[in-house]
Amino acid sequence: MVTSTLQVLSGSLTDVTARLLLRSTADNRSTKTPPDSSLTQFEKSLRQYLTAEQVMQVKRAYFFAEQAHYGQVRRSGEPYVTHPLAVAGVLAEMHMDHQSLMAALLHDTIEDTGVTKEDIGAQFGDEVAELVDGVSKLTHIEFDSIELKQAENFQKMALAMARDIRVILVKLADRLHNMRTLGVLTRDKMSRIALETLEIYAPIAMRLGMNSVRMEFEDLGFKALYPMRARRIEAAIKKSRGNRTALVDQVKAQIESLLSREGLQVEVQGREKHLYSIYTKMKTKRKSFSDIMDIFAFRIIVDSVDACYRTLGAVHSLYKPVPGEFTDYIAIPKANGYQSLHTVLKGMHGVPIEIQIRTREMEDMANNGIAAHWLYKTEGNATTASHTRAREWVQGLLEMQQRAGNPLEFIESVKMDLFPDEVYVFTPKGDIMELPKGATAVDAAYAIHTDIGNRCVACRIDRHLAPLSEPLKSGQTIEIVTSPNGRPNPDWFNYVVTARARTNIRHFLKDQRREDSIELGHNLLDKALMTYEVRLDDIDEELMAQSLAKFGKQNREALFVDIALGNLLPNIVASRIAGANAGPVDPEKVAAVAIRGTEGFVVTYAKCCCPLPGDPIGGYLSPEKGLVVHRENCANYLEMREQPERLMALRWGEHIEGVFPVGMRLEAVNQRGLIALVATRLNAVDMNIDRITTQDKDIQYTYIDIELQVSSRIHLARIMKRLRTVEGVRRVSRTSRR
Repeated sequence: MVTSTLQVLSGSLTDVTARLLLRSTADNRSTKTPPDSSLTQFEKSLRQYLTAEQVMQVKRAYFFAEQAHYGQVRRSGEPYVTHPLAVAGVLAEMHMDHQSLMAALLHDTIEDTGVTKEDIGAQFGDEVAELVDGVSKLTHIEFDSIELKQAENFQKMALAMARDIRVILVKLADRLHNMRTLGVLTRDKMSRIALETLEIYAPIAMRLGMNSVRMEFEDLGFKALYPMRARRIEAAIKKSRGNRTALVDQVKAQIESLLSREGLQVEVQGREKHLYSIYTKMKTKRKSFSDIMDIFAFRIIVDSVDACYRTLGAVHSLYKPVPGEFTDYIAIPKANGYQSLHTVLKGMHGVPIEIQIRTREMEDMANNGIAAHWLYKTEGNATTASHTRAREWVQGLLEMQQRAGNPLEFIESVKMDLFPDEVYVFTPKGDIMELPKGATAVDAAYAIHTDIGNRCVACRIDRHLAPLSEPLKSGQTIEIVTSPNGRPNPDWFNYVVTARARTNIRHFLKDQRREDSIELGHNLLDKALMTYEVRLDDIDEELMAQSLAKFGKQNREALFVDIALGNLLPNIVASRIAGANAGPVDPEKVAAVAIRGTEGFVVTYAKCCCPLPGDPIGGYLSPEKGLVVHRENCANYLEMREQPERLMALRWGEHIEGVFPVGMRLEAVNQRGLIALVATRLNAVDMNIDRITTQDKDIQYTYIDIELQVSSRIHLARIMKRLRTVEGVRRVSRTSRR
């Protein structure tokens, strides 16, 4: 055994690998080894598509792994090496390259044995060593957990995938074999691993187009998580299968006969839904088992794209197609590279028949996804569309990771990115964009470019202006309207669905909030220091450093941010910097801070009183909201005088920019068409109306509450004057904006 192993592993050996291989023959005889048939069958499958030299390299990796795992056994009692051999076997079925197979055989050596990355690199090359190292770091990933460590593990996966996409393929094969041998674990551990598989590994397999792996993940996970439900559905399938066989054979024969007469060489397969898809459809669509199974599905494999469309025309002449149930995924592939023609027909006795038509290459791509890249790639560095899409997805993960504030934020974004359904929309130039179901114009804007999303102000759908919040539908043409002054709105979080959009919006608002906070905090502290006849710019660095140390801040910017957010009071900070006794300062003696309307998200305008430029105002430093601006006569603001240290003297600046929310109430005669008349009058002066509601005062009169945006108190007065001229309006008054 040792002699044959050494012959395969010819070449220089490191001390560690030599020690692994030179165990005594007697010890080897006493160790339980996997059946020779497993290795023989594995080698036979490799010789179908690899060269003799590549097969030899894979065998070298096997014998290395066998010796490295010497003496280790699985929970089932089998030698541990049976696991990496099975993982490599999964990848061999996909015709993965020899380096991936070597990495699969060695994937547990770094974590579970004394072998190092350097040892593997010395024996099998740096590329294989990097693959093994990448897979070794992807342990204990739990998708739905809030633990920081688990979220960090997910980040490691994104980084490893970015370096080499084959890392995740080896990991998926590893998880697949673990799922196949799940029965030896405890019930709790089975449930945890099954849930983890359904929530992360199955969606990732789906995202990479590996449909066969995804379906097996789902069925195995379903059986482990809900064994009773799985057994009942399996029994129902077996029972119904006998009743369906005759009809399935009859439909299949008719299709084959028709296509043969058309001169088409095809393979017709009856297709059965897998357990988990039946369960999810019963659950989500609230349908009975008989309703789900009352659909017959067939897959037709042809030899060319042209034959796909000829076959489609032929089957449409055999049975009537169901309107609206045809989808062309060949012209517009799914985001994971999936291509096929889908149609639904009304067969004999009105039975629905689902048909998928695709080429053999499309079939391989549908089953193996990105793994099929290694099956079909040509000489050189040519890549398939699925491989390109997978790399784009991984690059998107990296971009999200860089912009995320912490691992938990990143994993939340990734959850949203694993959408199985897509919509396909067009740009004005005719380019196709793939977006998740429910995506809006804001999602589309960020999909084009981050700057387009950040400056987005409006959109046109099919050349008509539409709300940014309107969900997009396949086939629509979307045009994004931008402005140099545009900026993300926090309200966008309510309707964006892509992780890219959410991450970029959050990143922009976070940066913008910090910049706004630094500027506002500087102004608040400077005004507070003026009470002590000191200017912030005149304070020497030594005194400032001492003051920063007192408050536990590393720099001025951190101090300014905490002041702006209400975590530190400018009066207290000013008293300590100026050397005075710490304590509250009479806010009336502090110079008023000018509000210009451009302070951003750190200044909030109170909804209870809706202050406008021209109103006397005051401020309250809230630990949650930062500086909140109130009208001086606001009842809530008057109650806040019990905390004078948090009150700020404010005034409006000379040049006010932007618009401000305000509410109005109209008391009017209850008559038809009045609301339309009021809205028309406001639209005539380009008013931005947020909301109009009505409330009956009595039989004769009604209240019309309007929320809108105005630039100043004078602007509001002009609008109110205009509305008083509307026939039927008795009274117009200013109210708070709810």
